[in-house]
Amino acid sequence: MSLVGKKAPLFNAPAVINGEEIVDSFSLSQYLGKKHVVFFFYPKDFTFVCPTEIHAFQAKLKEFEQRGAVVVGCSTDTENSHLAWLSMPKEKGGIQGVTYPIVADVSKTIASNYGVLAGEYSYNEAGEMTFEGAPIAFRGTFLINKEGVVMHEMVNFFPIGRSIDEEIRTLDALLHNEKYGEVCPANWEEGKDAMKASVQGTAEYLAKH
Repeated sequence: MSLVGKKAPLFNAPAVINGEEIVDSFSLSQYLGKKHVVFFFYPKDFTFVCPTEIHAFQAKLKEFEQRGAVVVGCSTDTENSHLAWLSMPKEKGGIQGVTYPIVADVSKTIASNYGVLAGEYSYNEAGEMTFEGAPIAFRGTFLINKEGVVMHEMVNFFPIGRSIDEEIRTLDALLHNEKYGEVCPANWEEGKDAMKASVQGTAEYLAKH
């Protein structure tokens, strides 16, 4: 089920921060009332599409920060795996140079609570616990406002990389709505006309476009 309009599930889990330091207890609650959060899941460390996305978020990190937002990544790998990958140079397939936090969801509970775990636990006829599917996360992205409410979510299957520019556009739309109370029409971008949330406002916008 979608989390949009609901409180984002909170957690305390190990993470690597600043690209080099392991912390035992990282939580999104530290940003409540202070920052918008772009929280994204990726399937696995030391893979192929994942580093392109992770580096792409880093390349746009200042743009998120200028908008008062933080970026946080997460996968079901261990914090030690994250740190090893962060220590590997980009030209060798690593993610060295990435500075935003990367959370270790070893228990898979974070991915499960956000609805992006690509499988589920069940029991066989003998009463033994099994797992059906892939015990890793889909490419889920969640935009969480300062009140801790999920305002946008997008989930991609493993082979399909996400657009970081689209996440910035969506963040811009949220910020515009929060500041001006206007709603943002199809393909809206910062600097374009928005709309009043009314039948008359819609008619006026459509008449001009």
